[in-house]
Amino acid sequence: MEKVKLIKDNIDNLTGFWKTAGIPFLSYHKKDAFEYCKINHSGWPNKLWFREDFTAETLVEIIETVQSNSDLVIPYWNIFESNSNEFLEQNGFEIKSEQVGMFLKLDQKFELQNKLTYKKVSNEEEAKIWSELYPKAFGYVISKEILVQDYENASFYLVSFQQEPIGTFMLYQTGNTIGIHGVGVIPEMRRKGFAEEIMKFAINLAIDSNLEYAQLQASVMGKDIYTRLGFEDLFVIRNYVLKNE
Repeated sequence: MEKVKLIKDNIDNLTGFWKTAGIPFLSYHKKDAFEYCKINHSGWPNKLWFREDFTAETLVEIIETVQSNSDLVIPYWNIFESNSNEFLEQNGFEIKSEQVGMFLKLDQKFELQNKLTYKKVSNEEEAKIWSELYPKAFGYVISKEILVQDYENASFYLVSFQQEPIGTFMLYQTGNTIGIHGVGVIPEMRRKGFAEEIMKFAINLAIDSNLEYAQLQASVMGKDIYTRLGFEDLFVIRNYVLKNE
């Protein structure tokens, strides 16, 4: 039962962050079978997701929504044991990427090397620097306007080395869970242990806030770091996009 709750908390944190980002732009929409968020001039969140398993009958509206909102990605959580993702694959969708939902029980702080400095974004100029840095690490844009609209609901951090910005991360809290998102380092500063150091700092922040769990969705590139830090696997996410005709 504990794992079921952890999976729900992971998905609730992730989708809650998407919803929170979309609402100020009137970009969050809820249908009977799914929800979606598409923000113009931003590469994130731009997702269509399901609260429960879906059926073949749902696909018509899904396809229409994706066709009218370019670049929407459908994350499919493999928690239903129904293979309903086959409906997507049989109707023009293909896997763009895979992630693993992971969690960590927050009970022990990490020692930091203190080579990096951290600044919580709090004004438009900092938001501009953050939004220009982020795509260098991830290859897609999170617009400055999202940060400006969400200072009160989420935390966006700039990470610097020797006073030069080199990385980013985002924190979003739901209940006693902190979601750690967008941990990235620019390519020329990778392989120096900075991503792991950023994670340790974020985890320590969550412990200082008396939270119980950290949750994240790991890419292939980042998963080894999270495993070393004690994160455990929960479920797989397959991210689907509509094939170009």
